[in-house]
Amino acid sequence: MGLAWLLGGCNPLMTASLDTFKAAVAGPAPLVLTQAQVDAVPFPQIKVTTVSSEGVMALIRQRGDLQFWVASGKQVLLMRDGLVVRTVGLGTDLDGTHWQGQSPFQLGLHRVPDGYRSTRQIDLVGGYRIGIPLTSRMTRKGIETIEILDKPYALLRIDEDVEVAGFKARNRYWVDPADGFIVQSEQHLSPSLTLTITQLQPTRKDAR
Repeated sequence: MGLAWLLGGCNPLMTASLDTFKAAVAGPAPLVLTQAQVDAVPFPQIKVTTVSSEGVMALIRQRGDLQFWVASGKQVLLMRDGLVVRTVGLGTDLDGTHWQGQSPFQLGLHRVPDGYRSTRQIDLVGGYRIGIPLTSRMTRKGIETIEILDKPYALLRIDEDVEVAGFKARNRYWVDPADGFIVQSEQHLSPSLTLTITQLQPTRKDAR
């Protein structure tokens, strides 16, 4: 029942997001949200922004540490410990993520030392691009304050410099310094897909 209610767009928040993730020549139209709209939806929610779109996704299932986030347009993000590991319906989709050794996201980015290096492999939809190695280096940037629904949060910023198949990018994560919960992030999933993800209920640890 919950998924049908969510995808039906029969609440103010999801109705405002029915056109989410559709291309816009001038970039995404700002999505104006209120705390009341967020509180009216009985699921943890995230705001997701791409170069051309902006919308809301809700957490509709969790299997172990793997979360399934769905938009009203049926786009899907799979996240593990705050990192996107698979996407559906967003164009050049990420089809899988596999770690060599322990994931620093599982360890908790607030515990990762400055300069920490790791390697993961990614699969991209199309062209049979499977098992592409991605190298990563973490840098601690200190405490920054961001606002979510007009509330300030003092968060530890961690930058991740990644390189994959000649493509270089910098991912950024703003995490709760007490427990490593990723409140906001900017993740470059491929040369053509970058997502900015904001937890709309960042004090709800069950949304991790």
